[in-house]
Amino acid sequence: MHPVVDTWVYLSASPLLWLTLTLVAYLLAFMLYRRSGLNPLVNPVAISVCMLLAILLGTHTSYHTYFDGAQFVHFLLGPATVALAIPLYEQWGKLKAHWVALVVALLVGLTVASGSAVLIAHTLGASPRTLASLVPKSITTPVAMSISEKLGGIPSLTAVCVVITGIVGSALARFVLNGMRIPSHAVRGFALGLSSHGQGVARAFQVSEEMGAFAGLAMGLSALVSALLLPYFGRWLLALLT
Repeated sequence: MHPVVDTWVYLSASPLLWLTLTLVAYLLAFMLYRRSGLNPLVNPVAISVCMLLAILLGTHTSYHTYFDGAQFVHFLLGPATVALAIPLYEQWGKLKAHWVALVVALLVGLTVASGSAVLIAHTLGASPRTLASLVPKSITTPVAMSISEKLGGIPSLTAVCVVITGIVGSALARFVLNGMRIPSHAVRGFALGLSSHGQGVARAFQVSEEMGAFAGLAMGLSALVSALLLPYFGRWLLALLT
């Protein structure tokens, strides 16, 4: 076993190893997802996270060591987000025609997503710091962590909640929207982006470009509006409850 251990010690010190394992884990998870007929319950993000978590725990590797290699994927999130402007531009006519409904849906969706999570957690006896961490759980991770810190929450807990929200939302959205008999790709996409941020956008683009464009719009607008208004709403809600 010594040669195997020595080889692993050597490879684990290379950032390229963790980047490769991240890509391989997602490719394997996506293969399972495609074999399932794109069943949203077979979420490739959730599966690849579990695979990587098992590797890190099994090898006693710290997250810091892992992120040294995987940070290139994290860096690509920026250009990927900017690239959403292309399908948005192509759907510009529909966006202008429905801007009032989109603004109302955005404000109501953000209020319900944030308020319901905090109220449920408060009812179950969560601490004030936990409540503050849940306020921004439905927006994209960087913005959510910043808001959580301003409210006195725990940014790392907020990040976990954001990921779980994205996974659960993108997995269950199709069944909920089908149950509500909502056929419009624009409406379905906006709901996905608003409730499940980046993972919802990825799921929406797998269905259609129109759905992906509206999901990307919802994710971007929710981050912008939340950064401006959610700290004030969060402080008011936390003060009311605590």
